[in-house]
Amino acid sequence: MNKLRWAMDGGFWDLDRSTPRTLEGEGRAVPGEPLPLGVSRGTRLSRPKQIDFFQRFMFAPFIPSYCASSHGFSLQRVLALPFTQNWFATLLAQFNLQKFVSSFKKNGALQSSRLENIRKHLEDKSLYALGFCSELLLSPCDTLLLSLDFYGDDNNKKPRKKAIFHHKFPNHDLNVEAVWPGLYIDKAGNYWDVPFSMAIDLASLSSDSGASYHFCMHHSAGQPMQLGGDETVEVPATLLPGISLKSAFSLKKNIEIWRSNAQKLKMVQPFDIFLSNPHISASGVIGAAVMACFGDNSVRPQVVHESQQFEGLCLRAPAVKSTLLVDAFSSVSFTAQHGNFQRLLLDLTRFHARLDFPSGSKFLSGAARLAQDFCNSQQPTMETVQAICPKATVSFQQQIAGPFSFRVDSGVEIDWKNKDWHMCVDDPVFAIEYALHVLGSAKAVAWYSPKHREFMVELRFFET
Repeated sequence: MNKLRWAMDGGFWDLDRSTPRTLEGEGRAVPGEPLPLGVSRGTRLSRPKQIDFFQRFMFAPFIPSYCASSHGFSLQRVLALPFTQNWFATLLAQFNLQKFVSSFKKNGALQSSRLENIRKHLEDKSLYALGFCSELLLSPCDTLLLSLDFYGDDNNKKPRKKAIFHHKFPNHDLNVEAVWPGLYIDKAGNYWDVPFSMAIDLASLSSDSGASYHFCMHHSAGQPMQLGGDETVEVPATLLPGISLKSAFSLKKNIEIWRSNAQKLKMVQPFDIFLSNPHISASGVIGAAVMACFGDNSVRPQVVHESQQFEGLCLRAPAVKSTLLVDAFSSVSFTAQHGNFQRLLLDLTRFHARLDFPSGSKFLSGAARLAQDFCNSQQPTMETVQAICPKATVSFQQQIAGPFSFRVDSGVEIDWKNKDWHMCVDDPVFAIEYALHVLGSAKAVAWYSPKHREFMVELRFFET
């Protein structure tokens, strides 16, 4: 699932998404329309390092996960391989507990010896998955990660390989990544395997306010394959073979409406230092993006009706399979927090809402059509109203007791098929968070997605 962040990071940058379907615990979101902006990555520890932390400091011998569309309920454990101070290597093992129990119940009565039956079931290779991960600190600014995952079940016969090089410039981050095959997740929850995917990503460091820019070159090869689900679903155009160059420039402004000056409890450390100040704030982002595609990924779905033709500058050259897209985007967010997260009960209530306008040209075209309909005393069409409606996301967090808090993140959509245009939630994610206050701002997060029917336990740092 999308990272459970308050920050405005998911509207325009295609971040990795947490999912228990792979050993590494992540898949990439299918680049959205109209301007996918690459492979920006959220700050996080690798999956083996997360599990190693749980085992060492939280006394959790096994980490559970659940994926209804793949392996069901499984347990994971990591073995750290001590090499050098600059080289962290791990072996991650996964055991499919749900498949083992169901198989044992089904065939257990046929065996005379229960221990012999257990031994035979444990010898089934389809119950296991094994991953090797190596993180090498080449210099204080350079990191190289290599991973290789093997799966015993029939749904994942091909091993997954990944190589990532990360370099920290004074004011930029550079990521070079190659994965084969790469796992992608579309909005409907379908999983896609791309045989080979490579990306070079350069982004300026994020700041509270000011200008930022982003550049990405992405190359994919091979025909994408869907993993289960509805086989009649069309392959997303942005996953087809080809090369894409993407660039964006944006301006961000934060406004602090109110901040509490009340004194905090003395000699009591907040459970999370980033959630210890009651306040009300707002922020806005406006920017422009350019994308050039060369290859099969330059193909875009044909517009069904002229009223749906809301695009920015779009130049196509079908003879050479190339497309140029230019558009603007903007976003507005609002955050309100009550409580210092110091007391044992109900000392944190936090609400966040974000409105994304991913296509400025689509919004302006829809607004112009809407004004024209009003001037002509005509009823606006559903497509016109839909064009000016932003993508809305809301988050709510409430402390339960001590370091435990409940959180829900969800999109909000209008049911256009209903004449009354009722509001409905889209892809909600429910989570229980345990703040690790000894680390300042870190937490263990156990989340569940009803839409994807996935459950996962993760370790997060410095999320506000």
